[in-house]
Amino acid sequence: MARRDVPEAVTERVLDRFTDVGLVDDAGYAEGLVRAKHESRGLARRALAVELKRKGVGDEDARAALAQIDDADEEAAARELLARRWRRDLDPVVQSRRLLAMLGRKGYSPGMAARLVREMVDDSRAQSSDQPGSDLD
Repeated sequence: MARRDVPEAVTERVLDRFTDVGLVDDAGYAEGLVRAKHESRGLARRALAVELKRKGVGDEDARAALAQIDDADEEAAARELLARRWRRDLDPVVQSRRLLAMLGRKGYSPGMAARLVREMVDDSRAQSSDQPGSDLD
């Protein structure tokens, strides 16, 4: 409305009315965005916080929305991402580097990402050594 030179008093009244009838709900918007982006794209809280700030959501509403995701939710989402992206035909070093970069872009901490990727590599090695014919020389 500011770009259209609407007087500030009118803008305030309109926005207050929109808020009263539920058309403007930053807290609800933030909660919905966090839930959707975490579930669909696997974003961690850090990346979600950046997204909320970029969208202009206030700190209080952002904190409340991010509180719906705990450490266990974040780790489960990271494990799911790793399982979906894991490729058996790739060198483990290359695979690790790519997966660490992917988790980093999605906002996961380096420590958690390294731990989960290391577990994935170890599990894959254990599974491949358990299969018949895997130790042919």
